[in-house]
Amino acid sequence: MKNAIIKQHALDGQLTRLAQSVEDYDSQLNTLVAGYDGKGSDLEIHDPESWRRDVGSTTERRSQSIEEQFRQEVDRMEIQSREDEACLARRIEFARVRYERALERAGIAPEDIADQLPKAPEAGGRAQAGETAFPEEVLRRWNELHALRTELVERNLYLVLINVERYAHTRVSRMDLIQEGASVLFRAVDGFDWRRGLLFRTYAVHWLNQAFRSFLYNHGNTVRVPVYLQKAMKHVRDAVERLGHLPHDAKTIAEETDLGEKVVESALGASRSTHSIDSTLGNSDDGGLSLRDTLATDEPDGLYNANMEDVSLQDGVQMALERLSERERFVIGLRFGLEGGEEHTLAEIAEQLGVSLERVRQIQVRAIAKMNTPGLRKAVDPFLV
Repeated sequence: MKNAIIKQHALDGQLTRLAQSVEDYDSQLNTLVAGYDGKGSDLEIHDPESWRRDVGSTTERRSQSIEEQFRQEVDRMEIQSREDEACLARRIEFARVRYERALERAGIAPEDIADQLPKAPEAGGRAQAGETAFPEEVLRRWNELHALRTELVERNLYLVLINVERYAHTRVSRMDLIQEGASVLFRAVDGFDWRRGLLFRTYAVHWLNQAFRSFLYNHGNTVRVPVYLQKAMKHVRDAVERLGHLPHDAKTIAEETDLGEKVVESALGASRSTHSIDSTLGNSDDGGLSLRDTLATDEPDGLYNANMEDVSLQDGVQMALERLSERERFVIGLRFGLEGGEEHTLAEIAEQLGVSLERVRQIQVRAIAKMNTPGLRKAVDPFLV
């Protein structure tokens, strides 16, 4: 039997009436949700084309860059009015409460499901319960929430294009920044509270600028420099300009910047430029050797040899695995694809063992705690970036 459909415009009317009393809104919302849950009603999901303008044929896009195509797609999005935006925000909250209640009824923790849900189906479609180990009700509630979050994100993608211009002078790819901005809009949606009376764009711009700056700090240099050191480098550069572009010792710069002398020394060391391994040493017209040539070796395995390590990665992992029981080794091996195998989800492992998903998660947590040994940390640290 097909479930009843909650029309979005009808739901907006109900939520708008509830919003007239902000103090009682949460309790009345829970009552409304309980009523729809009792009936098993599903929320209407709109076709994404419904908030896009028709701009005619797009065959000419084939010759355009990815950024130009993205800009054209964003231009098609219809920007919402303040009232429509508030209605959509309330709908998202309604869908989130229903989703959380569905998880609670199924006994599933949010962290156990976040990375294992399928991609949102096409408008009007519905993910089948047989595709995953999760109940059908959970999948329906997640599809509804994801569709509404996606709508608010897409309608505000223009904010990404506007604010990314402030960082156009950097060496980071514009498309990388745009992708980072589009991604962080979902976090902005999750933190947005319509009760404050703010427009979503006002709240989202803060998240965008924070994401852009964080991305630049982490990826703006060939060799990653810690954020605190990058900030110190800026203070040092400003101090050098004030003092004049003459050699100054760390103590003089430290007094000018109110930074510690050791921090200034670290900042000066981190300010060194990087060079391509293919760059020519000396005058490029002389046909001189490249940096790569000077580092070349006749050894078949190159300069690195695993014997140089006190503890190899494989030995460290093996020593840690020996601390586990047979079942724990089995779960960890499948979960992280050890010994050349494929990585498996918690749900897939639970199906193989014939236990609940929560039980597999508990085994994984206990096993990882046992593996947290000094030997493994010593072996793994050189491989972490």
